[in-house]
Amino acid sequence: MAQTLTGGLVRGARAGIGADTASIEAERIAELQRENLAIAKGLKRNDPELLDKLIEMYQHRLLRYLLFLTGKREVAEDLFQETWMRVLLRGAQYNGKARFDTWLFTIARNLVIDLSRKRQMASLDEMSETGEDERPFEVAIDGPSPLEQFATREDRAEVAEVLLKLEPNYREVLTLRFHEEMSLEEIASVTRAPLSTVKSRLYRGLAALKPEVEQLRRTHLKGSVTG
Repeated sequence: MAQTLTGGLVRGARAGIGADTASIEAERIAELQRENLAIAKGLKRNDPELLDKLIEMYQHRLLRYLLFLTGKREVAEDLFQETWMRVLLRGAQYNGKARFDTWLFTIARNLVIDLSRKRQMASLDEMSETGEDERPFEVAIDGPSPLEQFATREDRAEVAEVLLKLEPNYREVLTLRFHEEMSLEEIASVTRAPLSTVKSRLYRGLAALKPEVEQLRRTHLKGSVTG
């Protein structure tokens, strides 16, 4: 009897926690939607204070994304400025239905593609290279990702250095997934790639990242021993 009562109390407590968590998540989503709609309204009326606020909020994330895409700071900084000019000129096109950062990163990515075409660089819209495995993968969501595990053990600058050694297609999805915390669906929207391709690039990127980080760790360990 006591065990039954205790079990019922535990189940009830767990159900209450689950309901509270769901309520908090629903409120967070609703608040994000309100923020997106407020941004859309402000952009439509060309609110200069809003633009300043958006630049302050997203400048570090946007520049980091562009750095990982281009691998060159000077190019990334030029595209950073151009991205915000596009936001200013085309702000009325943003309707607030999607996350603002998804829309912002899509603009930035399109500018990278335009530049790569002009300079005959390795183009981001050629990232579905021949031979890429399009078989679907299931992405684990429980526990920290391999990239997050590396980031806790290594200096972030070192992880960034390793990321820049990867192919642009892998580098981009890893950045969007683990730095920007975008969902796979949002990444597919930004990159205009099928969900199966996003999953493939994510797993292949993590697989390519692991030996690079381990090599970096061995190099640093060897340096500390000889030093």
